[in-house]
Amino acid sequence: MFPHQREGFEFMWTKLAGGTDIEQVKKPRTDLSGCVVSHAPGTGKTRLAITFVQSYLELFPRCCPVILAPKGMLATWEQEFKKWNSKVQFHVLNSPRIQRNGGDKTIERLAADDEDLTRKLLGRKFSRNLKLLSWSEGNSVIGLSYTLFTNLTKEGGSGKMRKLFLERPDLLVLDEGHIPRNKDSLIYKALDQVRTRKRIVLSGTPFQNNFDELHNIFSLLRAGDVDPSFWNSLTVNNVTVGRINEIRTKLERFVHIHNGDILNKSLPGLRESVVILNPLPMQKKIIEMIEKVETKSAFWLEHKISLASVHPSLLTSMSNLPDEIASIVDEPSLERIRLNPSEGVKARFVYEIVRRCRRSKERVLVFSQYLEPLNLIMEQLSREFNWTRDKDIMLMTGDVRIETRQSLMMAFNDMNSDAKVMLASTKACGEGIQLIGASRVVLLDVVWNPSVGRQAIGRAYRIGQQKIVHTYNLITEGTQEKSKYDRQAKKDHMSKLLFSNESQLPAQSNESPEFNDSILEHMTEDENLKEMFVNILPSQ
Repeated sequence: MFPHQREGFEFMWTKLAGGTDIEQVKKPRTDLSGCVVSHAPGTGKTRLAITFVQSYLELFPRCCPVILAPKGMLATWEQEFKKWNSKVQFHVLNSPRIQRNGGDKTIERLAADDEDLTRKLLGRKFSRNLKLLSWSEGNSVIGLSYTLFTNLTKEGGSGKMRKLFLERPDLLVLDEGHIPRNKDSLIYKALDQVRTRKRIVLSGTPFQNNFDELHNIFSLLRAGDVDPSFWNSLTVNNVTVGRINEIRTKLERFVHIHNGDILNKSLPGLRESVVILNPLPMQKKIIEMIEKVETKSAFWLEHKISLASVHPSLLTSMSNLPDEIASIVDEPSLERIRLNPSEGVKARFVYEIVRRCRRSKERVLVFSQYLEPLNLIMEQLSREFNWTRDKDIMLMTGDVRIETRQSLMMAFNDMNSDAKVMLASTKACGEGIQLIGASRVVLLDVVWNPSVGRQAIGRAYRIGQQKIVHTYNLITEGTQEKSKYDRQAKKDHMSKLLFSNESQLPAQSNESPEFNDSILEHMTEDENLKEMFVNILPSQ
């Protein structure tokens, strides 16, 4: 393990078991609680957690650990348990498939008694019960999604299942533990009823939007010093240097922090750019008209502006457009240009980056919070380069099955494969997974939560990356995206102040940065492309 992982390992033992002395740890205590492992995305939190769970099981074999994670990350956990030669069997409760590798005494015992076990394992109910039996006997670790956990523990469901998950686990690991940050959500209410105080929150970005959410995460830990009046009095705009230090003092009692220095030291580098693009005349006209609509919600406006900024033809798929917009949207004309990326400024940027990366044999990862742009760009690139889906170009959304996702990720990270581009939903693929095959990351749209972009970049910029990673945060000139990005950057700066190993972060330089990005430089110098660019800034 790296030094920060060894420190985190000792920290977890101290908080959850009282120390690292075996004889002291075995003595029963009532003053223990949970902890947060706030290590930057891509710095090995999963491996650290597996090492801790395995060592904890050796001392407390009946602790019945449960790992909760987004559904799409469960296959990664399963793979990591195998990768690190864990002696412990990891069962994914969401999947009917059962791994039989000789490491699970319960399953091997039943297999010896039942020659027809293989056929029975095909049944979801039977396999789920078998996994739970193995887990309850202390022979394995159970992993399941937050959604499934909520369904199994809800009131009115199976009383036995609800009681099992609320009372039986003595160790609870919450991967991407910032997910249950809303106190009114069903998952928060379910977790709040779990008996054990021994909880581990894994999150590279625990500060998401505000201090209320941060306080909610800490409350789940049963960590004691989480006075709601203190946390509720804080906002991003009113926190002084003195209060920052006060907050950090409170955090260090139950939060282990690593801000990613290991990445800066061991990886080739990260170059982050904010690229402000000039929309084409048709795009600009449509966007201006959208912004004048007063009868729609803010979400509606953001969605439509984001689509129009990528490519104007995306609006043709929208139903119930206001009359003032429908009057300037010539559907037949937009349909004719649909597969031409040059007709939309962000689609054109993606096309040009991909075209140049083919020459340098680099792979491109494109993120969006919306599915429509991803589907369109996949069609455009497939047509332009005569690519085959799932071979040359890949689409990863929440609809893709867990097993398929895993095979796509493995192919994308295999530099001997034909993969060139991965188009990914930030919701389905923005956290926890490894996409180190990419050295170029494009963020198509701006979201209010800064951790979304940080997590997305962390899919490529993480331990194991062999190349410099270049990122492009695309913003359309003349839209709300720039002010939205500025507010996002302010939240991100607050997160860095709170969850950093240093008391102060270095000040931003006002000097023009050296991006050292030959591809971007060539694009800005190209006579056919230079008008597309308004400005290029370093990421704040």
